[in-house]
Amino acid sequence: MGRLFQLQEYCLRAMAHRDDMDGTEGRALSLQHISSLIFVISAQYPLISYVAYNRNDMEKVTACLSVVFTNMLTVIKISTFLANRKDFWEMIRRFRKMHEHSASHIPRYRERLDYVAEANKLASFLGRAYCLSCGLTGLYFMLGPIVKIGACRWHGTTYDKELPMPMKFPFNDLESPGYEVCFLYTVLVTVVVVAYASAVDGLFISFAINLRAHFQTLQSQIENWEFPSSKPDTQIRLKSIVEYHVLLLSLSRKLRSMYTPTVMGQFVITSLQVGVIIYQLVTNMDSVMDLLLYASFFGSIMLQLFIYCYGGEIIKAESLQVDTAVRLSNWHLASPKSRTSLSLIILQSQKEVLIRAGFFVASLANFVGICRTALSLITLIKSIE
Repeated sequence: MGRLFQLQEYCLRAMAHRDDMDGTEGRALSLQHISSLIFVISAQYPLISYVAYNRNDMEKVTACLSVVFTNMLTVIKISTFLANRKDFWEMIRRFRKMHEHSASHIPRYRERLDYVAEANKLASFLGRAYCLSCGLTGLYFMLGPIVKIGACRWHGTTYDKELPMPMKFPFNDLESPGYEVCFLYTVLVTVVVVAYASAVDGLFISFAINLRAHFQTLQSQIENWEFPSSKPDTQIRLKSIVEYHVLLLSLSRKLRSMYTPTVMGQFVITSLQVGVIIYQLVTNMDSVMDLLLYASFFGSIMLQLFIYCYGGEIIKAESLQVDTAVRLSNWHLASPKSRTSLSLIILQSQKEVLIRAGFFVASLANFVGICRTALSLITLIKSIE
C-alpha cells in the first residue's frame, strides 16, 4: 500500500505547500501561498462581468452562475486550508504515525492494521476517483472550444471563437493575442481549482474513513477483551483503550473545527448550483454536447457534497457504536475499578460526533434531501415550459 494521503500531498505540493511547519510553512503566509487564492479570486471579475453583460439572456446567465458558484466554493476551500494549514499537516502526520505504530506491533495490533489497511485502500480509491472526476470535468471545459475549432476547420466552415469558461474581459478576448492569453489564464485557474478541490475534499474523506477504521478497531478490542481481573496488565490495557477513545474523539472534533467553513459553503453553494444546473439541463435537452457537459458538471458537484455527507455519516455512526461495543463485551467479568472506566467510555459515546456548520449537518439524510429537491426542480421547470 502506498503512503497515506499521497495524492492529496502531491496536489498541495503543486500549490507550493510543504509539510514543514518548523520552516517556511510555520511562519506567516508568503506570496507563494496566497498567490493561488488571489488567482482564483481574480477569476470572479470576468465571470461576473459576463453575467452583467448577458443579464437579459437567462440561459447564458445561469450557465455562468454555475461556474461563479464553483469558483466561490474553491475560494472558501483555499482560505480554509491556508487558515488551518498547520492543523491539516498535523492531522496527516498523526494518522500516518498511528498507522506506522499499528504496523510495527504485529501481531498485537494485527486487527487494527487490517481495519486501517482496508480503510486506506478505500480512501485511496475514492481520492483518485474524485480527482479524476474533477480533472475530466475541467478537461471537458478546456477541450470544448478546441474541438469545435478543429471540427469547423475540417469542414471548412467559419467558427466564432469562445473561451472555455463564460468570461468577459475588459479588452477584446476573441481576437489574437487576447484570446490566447485569456485561454491560458482560464486553463491555469482550472488547474488551481482542481488541485485544491482534490486536496481539501480528498483529505476530508480520507480522514473520515481513517477515523471510522480506528473506531471499528476500538470496538473490536473492547468486544473481544475477556477482562481478566487477575492479570497485572489489565489496568494498563484499559488505560490504553480509554486514551485511544479520547484521541479519536479529539481528532473528530478537530476535523469538524477545520472543515466548518467548507461544510457551510458546500451546502449553501451546492444548493444554489443545483438550481442553475438543473435549469441548464432541462433547457438543453436537444443539444447532446451541452447535455453531457452539464450532466458531468452536476455529477461533479453532487459528488463533492456526497463526500462530506458520507464522511460525516460514518463518523457519527461509528462514534455511537462504541457504546454498543462496551455493552456487548464481557464487562461483567471486569473489576469494579475497570467498570468505572468502561462507564466513562459509555458516557462519552452516547453523544454523537456530528460534522456540522450551523444548522447544516453533513449526513446522508441531508444529501438525499438535496437530491429530492433537484428532482422537484426538474418537474417544476418542465411544467412551466
